[in-house]
Amino acid sequence: MSAPLVALTGTTGFVGRALAADLRAHGYRVRALLRRPSDEAAAADSAVIGDLARPVNMARALEDVDVVVHSAGIAHAMSGRPDDDYRAINTDATIALARAAERAGGRRFLFLSSVRAQTGPSAAGIVSETTPPAPTDAYGRSKLAAEEGLAALAIDWAALRPVLVYGPGVKGNMASLLRLARSPWPIPVPIPSGRRSLLAVENLGEAVRTLITAEGTLRQPCLVADDDALDVAAILRALRRGAGRGMPNLPVPAPLFRALARAAGRGEVAERLSGDLVVDTSRLKALGYAPVVTTEAALARLAREATSE
Repeated sequence: MSAPLVALTGTTGFVGRALAADLRAHGYRVRALLRRPSDEAAAADSAVIGDLARPVNMARALEDVDVVVHSAGIAHAMSGRPDDDYRAINTDATIALARAAERAGGRRFLFLSSVRAQTGPSAAGIVSETTPPAPTDAYGRSKLAAEEGLAALAIDWAALRPVLVYGPGVKGNMASLLRLARSPWPIPVPIPSGRRSLLAVENLGEAVRTLITAEGTLRQPCLVADDDALDVAAILRALRRGAGRGMPNLPVPAPLFRALARAAGRGEVAERLSGDLVVDTSRLKALGYAPVVTTEAALARLAREATSE
């Protein structure tokens, strides 16, 4: 019996590349769905060119596919994009691809949504899927709208709502923290600093495989994170330990930290660092999810590997 065939979008990005490698390492066949011939299908068994905006052309791409894993889209970091862009790519293209998968006889459609479909950059209390969704920006709203569109289709679906994903090749805020951790200088840290749920890319792979193999009908969103939420000071300590840096953090009162960050045009970054965002992954764990690495170990390894390059 041949291994299950998974169609995967987003294989040119940080998350998609990692998922392709993880799926193949666990015995799956991976068909990369690429937008253009020049894109590299990293770690995939095969590749098919198709336009997500016109999925009528995706019939060949989805032939014999068991599960579609859709990780492509406009990232939150792409600030300044018009709301219509987020809607067209994160919402409309997702729903259109799911419809194409449904027509092709796919068993399940897995959508990489975001915690930002659930909440803003910080939240009081522990966030679960039963918390009424309250996205605060165009990115989060586009992800939530895609989930709502999937719920109207007949195909079985699940939406993973990951928190900040990190691992080799990560960009954005985590890459900035990694650069800071590798510096020889003390790093300003708000006191008190927020506790944040993070997600190692290895644990994301585990979550995706959990939903691929889950029995029965899913048709629901699932928050996903590592088990252990850390405050920002602990995150930086783990990164510094991996980078071989013993320099302590420089504590700054949180109100002053936020004021300085706003003055520098980095208000949301300050909110992320001084505010909490802790999620409950009980729903996903009930389906069999079990993180394979701790946050501290994965952060230290990330910094260690980056330092050795």
